[in-house]
Amino acid sequence: MSRKARRSGQEPEPTTEGMRLDKWLWAARLYKTRSLAREAVAGGKVHLNGRRVKPAHTLRPGDRLELSRGSWTLELVVRALASQRRPAPEAARLYEETEASRKAREEAATRRRLEAAAPRPAGRPDKRERRHLRRLRGR
Repeated sequence: MSRKARRSGQEPEPTTEGMRLDKWLWAARLYKTRSLAREAVAGGKVHLNGRRVKPAHTLRPGDRLELSRGSWTLELVVRALASQRRPAPEAARLYEETEASRKAREEAATRRRLEAAAPRPAGRPDKRERRHLRRLRGR
């Protein structure tokens, strides 16, 4: 974006020809820094159209991304490209999460909430409770 456009308050137009994958991940606010995005792609945490690619691979609208983060996977369809990092509401318009991914993410969140609500013992088990636990585990 030129200085003149920046001073006049004009929005930068999204690019359509393609851009680096790691730069798009950063611009879409999926990673905090470009170096974190580059490490994720190089480490095999990001797949483009079902294939493992390098950080400099060209990304185009319509491509499908799979991002692995911890125990869950995020599946996205690229809707637009942006040459610079924009505010979160604008960045969210660059991609669309698939319905299957959204359902899986919501189910995992529900499962985590239920696990957190499970009753926990007050303290360490005494000798009798330890024997009972050993019997239950088959030792």
